[in-house]
Amino acid sequence: MLTIISVSMLFAIPGALVFAMDSEFHPIKELGKRVAARISRTRDKSDVHLRLEELGKSSEKDYERFRIQQFGYSGASSALVLVLLLITNHSLFMATGLAVLTSVLLFVGINKELSTRIKKRRLKIEAEFPAIIEMLTLAIAAGETPLSAMLRIAESADGELSKEFATVIAAVRSGEPLHSSLDAMGRRVKSVMIRRFIDAIVTATLRGAPLIEVLSRHAIEARANQRNIVMNAAGKAEISMMIPVVFLILPISILFALWPSLTNLNLFAS
Repeated sequence: MLTIISVSMLFAIPGALVFAMDSEFHPIKELGKRVAARISRTRDKSDVHLRLEELGKSSEKDYERFRIQQFGYSGASSALVLVLLLITNHSLFMATGLAVLTSVLLFVGINKELSTRIKKRRLKIEAEFPAIIEMLTLAIAAGETPLSAMLRIAESADGELSKEFATVIAAVRSGEPLHSSLDAMGRRVKSVMIRRFIDAIVTATLRGAPLIEVLSRHAIEARANQRNIVMNAAGKAEISMMIPVVFLILPISILFALWPSLTNLNLFAS
């Protein structure tokens, strides 16, 4: 009976908290505001602000939401593990230790998941970069300005780099100079390839150098770099494919080849 009551409370308490958070219950809302204010004042030691900014979430609300989610999931999982272990008659010391371990692992896992998302986004941007820069070269060669060419790409293309161009366009429309917006894009996207491209565009724009030659050179370098990335990935895949061949297919083939001889030897020995 006690186990049934504990399990019921285990699932009833989170539901009640969710209901309270969604309602107009002022103490809960006030507590949420205090927690958000406390999180905003804490020191960001793991550079979460910069990583969220790279994902396009640069506001303080996004940082508070991420931290609340991180701490909330960690605390909820810790409480869940603690109650479940106590229900199954485990010792308090063991239950507390596993609950703390679960909370720490989930906290670190959410942080790692954010880093993984950023890494995947960088890879997508670098994969889109050769095609985008060729589109930019063709648009400028057709007589468009760099800003109008970026606007065309932002409206017609679908990808992470086109979203970055849309952010640059929005910053320029708000009154920021084009070279400052491009420099902010280069600092936001932590990619050596994008940083070199932005530096070349900003330098050519400020000095009045022809953009077509700069863009054509970067397009060639981007295609060569993408080819090298594909060749490296193919080499790693080839090594990975050798593992089942060496450790699975080859031993089975040897076994089928030697099995008749081993059988005849056993018959001869008997």
